[in-house]
Amino acid sequence: MLPKNMDMTNNNPPERIRVLMLGASLDIQGGITSVEKLILDHLPPELQVHHVGTFAPGSARHNAIVFIKAIKKLVWALLQAEADIVHIHFAERGSTLRKAIIVLILLIFRQPFILHAHGATFQEFYAGLPSLIQYFLGNLFGKCNKFIALSESWKSYYSKVFQLEESQITVLHNPVKFPSNVPDRQGHPLVKFIFLGLIGKRGGALDLAKSIIAFPKQDKGAFDLIRALAALPESDKNCAELVLAGNGDLEIAQNLIKELGIENKITIYEWLNPAQRDALMAEADAFVLPSYNEGLPMSMLEAMAWGLPVIVTPVGGIPEVIDHNKNGLIVEPGNQEQLVEAIQILIRNQALRYSLGSAARTSIEYLDIKNYMNSLLDVYTSIIKEKTNFSRKKKII
Repeated sequence: MLPKNMDMTNNNPPERIRVLMLGASLDIQGGITSVEKLILDHLPPELQVHHVGTFAPGSARHNAIVFIKAIKKLVWALLQAEADIVHIHFAERGSTLRKAIIVLILLIFRQPFILHAHGATFQEFYAGLPSLIQYFLGNLFGKCNKFIALSESWKSYYSKVFQLEESQITVLHNPVKFPSNVPDRQGHPLVKFIFLGLIGKRGGALDLAKSIIAFPKQDKGAFDLIRALAALPESDKNCAELVLAGNGDLEIAQNLIKELGIENKITIYEWLNPAQRDALMAEADAFVLPSYNEGLPMSMLEAMAWGLPVIVTPVGGIPEVIDHNKNGLIVEPGNQEQLVEAIQILIRNQALRYSLGSAARTSIEYLDIKNYMNSLLDVYTSIIKEKTNFSRKKKII
């Protein structure tokens, strides 16, 4: 089925590439939605993107309805030849299972599609699946036209499990929008550390499927960070404050803070909107994300774009972006001694905070959303050209 705006008289792509994007609803809080919104807000004239949410805030029943509606929209778009490419964002857990159904439909319609992997704990999730389901998913996902991984390490993993050819898979680090100016952070009476993301652990198993599929727990290390702040010597503790912003086990976090007697040192907010997040970034002096598993965290990249020094762990794609002691500090997940030491270093050394923050911002300029959109457009264009060439060969035969 050829797109309506395809020019078959030469090897040029259509004037506008029509993309149907499937992923988390735009009112979901998290990194995948942040990427989707950045793409939709910075479309070049060559692209026309229609987004359809396959998962939304709410109950399981509500999400079943959301998914059924998404399938109806997808099938209608395919029947009407309204999309040149389908771009699928997916993670682990239920996201993988929903997208497997979507991929089946796309294969039936012979529709070109991209799989864009985001899952921080996908490796653990996939390893816990029965071998038959692994085989089924591997065969399905391996038939994508293009696969986008967030880092070279993730590329190596997905290439192996889905048996992808080198030409099928590409690395696109997550994009970030750069603030035009960053504040002068001199003269702050306290060093303000910030954490953005899930507070506590998310995971477990679905009641109806726990005997079949184990869902790994995702932990961004918020409780480790609370304990590390409490473990600081009084002299350092008196010079620091911590803000945690996100969703999750907020009440448990508050109880831990009270138990440790540091209520006057830590503030917890629920998930912030973009304007609130930017205001917090502008006020902050450093960013901490002692996570146990990641794809490539958007919160870290946003902090770096704001010129903040970062304390992070060498998980997922982070080691490909952070060079220890050059544009950030790296500590091992769960190592409280290292975390305490890194926090102390940034409290005591103002010059290092400035130099790491400045280097962080400079080091990710290549991830500016404008550059990212050029790379994404190249991926889309390559698929259109492959499809055009394949249609020509069929005609000749």
